[in-house]
Amino acid sequence: MSTSRIITRKKIALNNSQTKMVISGWGEESFNNSTVEKITYLSDGLKVKGFIAYPNNQTKKYPCVIWNRGGAGNRGAIDEFTARGIFGQLASWGYVVFASQYRGNAGGEGKDELGGSDVKDILNLIPLANEFDCADNSKWGIEGWSRGGMMTYITLTKQNKFKCAILVGAISNAGQNSDENSAMQKAYEGYFKPENIEEKLNERSAINFYKKLPPVPYLIMHGGTDDIISPNQSLEMANKFREMDYQYRLVIFENGDHYLKTHRKEVDALRKLWYGKYLK
Repeated sequence: MSTSRIITRKKIALNNSQTKMVISGWGEESFNNSTVEKITYLSDGLKVKGFIAYPNNQTKKYPCVIWNRGGAGNRGAIDEFTARGIFGQLASWGYVVFASQYRGNAGGEGKDELGGSDVKDILNLIPLANEFDCADNSKWGIEGWSRGGMMTYITLTKQNKFKCAILVGAISNAGQNSDENSAMQKAYEGYFKPENIEEKLNERSAINFYKKLPPVPYLIMHGGTDDIISPNQSLEMANKFREMDYQYRLVIFENGDHYLKTHRKEVDALRKLWYGKYLK
């Protein structure tokens, strides 16, 4: 393994209180049937932080899923407890999971560019599958929440390996998001110079490059009362997919917030069904 792109690997170990909370939040199978590790991996020569997760049963090969986090910088970075729940659950469904904190975050090298060169940190997860005997690297799905949805859309234009995609509360029109939400406007201003912010936001908005997206099945979910990313963004993307005759399903959750906290079971059931249908 001298050519390994994974520099460090460490299994996540929780205390008894955290373990009980993971089991309560994500289910006993999520905890008992999976392993989740923190990793440092190489991406464009940078040491980037991330996670991997896989089923404990190593007697067969499993499809791979890339999961893209939301937030900007360290705000939205995934901690060990949350990783054990989210990625452990997905692995327990029968997938090998890869996730990046994106460059410059959680102690990683480089600078988070909010959809610029940091997209390569997602693409550079793909070769890591070669280092796991249980990973079937001919089958890939991709999922993104919030900012991670924006990252997912961009990634899909650069890599044709993915057989399906899931978008949750995804940013698909960053300019509109900036205009409608002063907090998001301030966040974007922290990343881009005033003279080219409009150009940068347009480049990162799938509503402007939807024709470059591959015709894979898309599951699009959004909270109906999301006050961070408007559900209209998902409605507009679904309309573009309809125009192009792409396979998609749009679900708007009544009274759902940005994080869909009160719809967790429904969201997880739909995600599991989507991967089971299009990735197995």
